[in-house]
Amino acid sequence: MATIKVKGQINEATCEQERLAINDTLELLGGKWRLRIMRYLGSREQEHNTFKKMQREIGNISAKVLANELADLEQNMLITRTVMDSRPVTVRYAISTYGKTVLPLTENIAQWGLDHRKMIRS
Repeated sequence: MATIKVKGQINEATCEQERLAINDTLELLGGKWRLRIMRYLGSREQEHNTFKKMQREIGNISAKVLANELADLEQNMLITRTVMDSRPVTVRYAISTYGKTVLPLTENIAQWGLDHRKMIRS
C-alpha cells in the first residue's frame, strides 16, 4: 500500500484511497496525448512553445485535439498559457511548477517502455 501525508502525518492509504487516486491520475493524465505534451514541455522549458510549433513537433495531433488537451492541462494547473502582446498575437505554453511534479512519472514510463521493448525483442 502507498503512504499518504495528511496534515503532517504519514498514514497508509486504504485500498479505496489508492483506487480513487489511480482513477484521478488516469483521468487527468490518461489518453494518447497528455503525457506526451507534458514530456514535450518539460524538456523544452527554455524554448518558446507556441501552438503551431507544438503541433508540428509532437506530430500527428490535430489542432482540435491539441487545443482541448492544452485547455484541460491548463485548467488542472499543469501548464501555463501566456498571451504575448505582439502582432499577430502569440500564445506560449510552458510546464508549470506543479506540472513538473509529473516529470518523474513520465521518465519512469519512458524507461519502462524502453525496457519493455528490449524484453519483447529478446
